[in-house]
Amino acid sequence: MKNFLKKFLLSQTPEEDNNHVHSFNEQQDQEEDVEFVDHGVQTVALENIIGSVGKYYDFDSRFRPKKHVSGKRFREIKRSMREGTSLPPVQLYQIRDDYYVLDGNHRVSAAKELGWMDIKGKVVELLSSKNTLDNLLYIEKKKFYKKTSLTGKIDLSEVGKYNFLEKQIKTHQVYLASQSGRDCEFNKASKDWYNTIYLPLITIIGNGGLIKYFPGRTVADLYTYIAYHHWDRTSSRRYGIGIDRLIPKSMEGFRKNMLEKNAPDYPEMKRTITAFVLINIDTTTESEVIDKLFSQEEIQEVHSVHGTIDILVKIVLKRDFLASDAEIISEFVDQNIRRIEGINRTQTIIPGLSRVKDNFS
Repeated sequence: MKNFLKKFLLSQTPEEDNNHVHSFNEQQDQEEDVEFVDHGVQTVALENIIGSVGKYYDFDSRFRPKKHVSGKRFREIKRSMREGTSLPPVQLYQIRDDYYVLDGNHRVSAAKELGWMDIKGKVVELLSSKNTLDNLLYIEKKKFYKKTSLTGKIDLSEVGKYNFLEKQIKTHQVYLASQSGRDCEFNKASKDWYNTIYLPLITIIGNGGLIKYFPGRTVADLYTYIAYHHWDRTSSRRYGIGIDRLIPKSMEGFRKNMLEKNAPDYPEMKRTITAFVLINIDTTTESEVIDKLFSQEEIQEVHSVHGTIDILVKIVLKRDFLASDAEIISEFVDQNIRRIEGINRTQTIIPGLSRVKDNFS
């Protein structure tokens, strides 16, 4: 056995020695004292699974099995996954934003090769007590996402900046409450801030190519820098791409400007929501129902159709950033369509991706 191992190790080239996924054990040694937190089964992005606990040497840097790994087993697992066979979740250790496979290396490898974006995994997180910049930043980021319930990507590289964003959202929460005359929950204020302030500004930053002048920084870093100097300190700054002319001297002034824009650059800023409603009616009341539907301002099109559906309606509603699109559509359909006499049943369709030709008639 010793001779076999010696022969095997000597047969590896220097390139093969370095071409493997990350080792969990090596990373764990750097974390010192850790607390284990069981998160149960989660959906994990495959791009974040970067290493293995005990078999890191069996897979190359792209998580493909090396020549000495059983090809037959890998092919069987890949075939099962392609055919939709139910397999148990892989077992993963998490260190900050990275994941390491404890059990299920072949499933992860096959999923990556099949082009999957994510995989189900039973996750145990290692929270390090080591007082490093990475750990402090990760803990701050984790608290921010937990409090805001946001899912969009905000990557900052400085400690304290997530706290800055949280304070900004609290200010926005007060503003929204003053405008609506009712209390605004923090997570709703967070969603509104993200869609109407953060996304438009990082779009402007991205379109201006400003990030290339700040190597090692992120677009989110530039957002916090500009927001602090432009809105908190109201100091004069020239950014070279006209941002100083595009951004009013208040955060809410910027939001108002963005809400009024009719530009495809800001898809989240669209003020309207489009939906289609399929309606079944009593056949004797079709003409009356069509008249009542068409008289409503929000209903732009009404079509009498043949088949299992009697009427097709297109509605365009104003977006309320304190409520979800689904809530707005559901309330309108319930209050303004289902209560019309003669309507028996409705089914609502909300488009995902839409393409509409200009001047099409």
